[in-house]
Amino acid sequence: MGWPFIGETLEFLSPHRSNSIGTFLQQRCSRYGKVFKSHLFGSPAIVSCDYEFNMFILQNEGKLFQASYPKAMQGILGQYSLLIVSGEHHRKLRGIAVSFSAMSKSSPVFHSRIEKLAFSMLESWRGRREIAFLEEMKKFTLSLMVKTVLSIDPEEPVAMRFLQDFRTYMKGFISLPLNVPGSAYAKAVKAPARTCSNDGNCGDGITTTSSGEENGDFLEVILSKHSSIRQMNDDEKVSSVLDIVLGGYETTSTLISLIVYFLHRSPAALLAFKEEHEAIRRNKGKGQPLGWEDYQKMDFTRNVTKEAVRCGNLVKFLHRKALQDVEFKGHLIPRGWKVLPVLAGPNLDPSLHHDHLQFNPWRWTDKEIGKKTMGYGGGPRVCPGSDLAKVMVAFFLHHLVLAYRWKVKEDEYPIAYPYVEFRNGLHVEIEPVESHV
Repeated sequence: MGWPFIGETLEFLSPHRSNSIGTFLQQRCSRYGKVFKSHLFGSPAIVSCDYEFNMFILQNEGKLFQASYPKAMQGILGQYSLLIVSGEHHRKLRGIAVSFSAMSKSSPVFHSRIEKLAFSMLESWRGRREIAFLEEMKKFTLSLMVKTVLSIDPEEPVAMRFLQDFRTYMKGFISLPLNVPGSAYAKAVKAPARTCSNDGNCGDGITTTSSGEENGDFLEVILSKHSSIRQMNDDEKVSSVLDIVLGGYETTSTLISLIVYFLHRSPAALLAFKEEHEAIRRNKGKGQPLGWEDYQKMDFTRNVTKEAVRCGNLVKFLHRKALQDVEFKGHLIPRGWKVLPVLAGPNLDPSLHHDHLQFNPWRWTDKEIGKKTMGYGGGPRVCPGSDLAKVMVAFFLHHLVLAYRWKVKEDEYPIAYPYVEFRNGLHVEIEPVESHV
């Protein structure tokens, strides 16, 4: 069970390649099996790398288990974050995120916005031989989400302040939880309130216009259509805004970067990927924008995305707590113990996946693969914005693969820290493609 209080937390969080489960889990699973006990985040815990066990935990959300994130994270996220709340409160706030995703993903306004920002970013690379790709993707996704959620153009001064405060907010997640003046954690705790006071669009500042949907101001429309949502207090509205921006920013920018990384190391997959997008472009008029029907033709692109999620493990594990004594598959989970379903476990399980460490998008032609992976979680808390993220990824990569060739530096690889980062920020050498189809 490790050291007093901290238990085995430091070993559990030790950085490792994200396309592996890491030495700690490898050793424990080899010695004790896929489900074992430990002491993590200040509490006795059950850790699971088993697919059936994980799904049992996630599907019994609110019945046998509930979300139980460390107090340090709760201090940053706030009491109304979608990650923290449970029961009816969770269903209400989740409804906002689901509605936002459903309304945005097939909207021509949103598609146009993605392409406009993509064109701008790709054009800014002209004349450059190397870029810090992950940092560029964070700029792209954050600008897109700020514009879509808050109707703020990236060039506006208020957008710059929002981005600065939001990054302060993000740094808190990987800082020591020392709530003392000047610390990264203390700054992160204060960032949400400052963020929304800066932009003037959170809380009571969110207004409704009849043309909101046509203009792409989807959050305004959602807030206006549901009476229960209109009754939310300012803190709840602020949390909803930050949850949606966080979901569309952090994991989406990392996912695009993972795809670029894995495609570089799989020439056959890159060739098939490029051919799919060239075929889509040939069937469109010059300069004609992408639409929902084009996205639906991107079958291989979606398989590439799912395989990057499986191999790269955007979210390594989740925090849960047992509400009562629970027994499953011969294991007893005592009431009050933490339960950590490790999503990377089933994703990289050699008993579930042939050549489990190999990036192979073609494996997804087998529809059963989706029943053996846990890329977006499961149960009532499955990621509400995953479909929206896939559209953002596909549209950006459509233009990237037609406009540039790229080469990833040999010493680059993704690291679970515990959130996925790249060893050196994913520095990529780029070269323009002569004929953009």
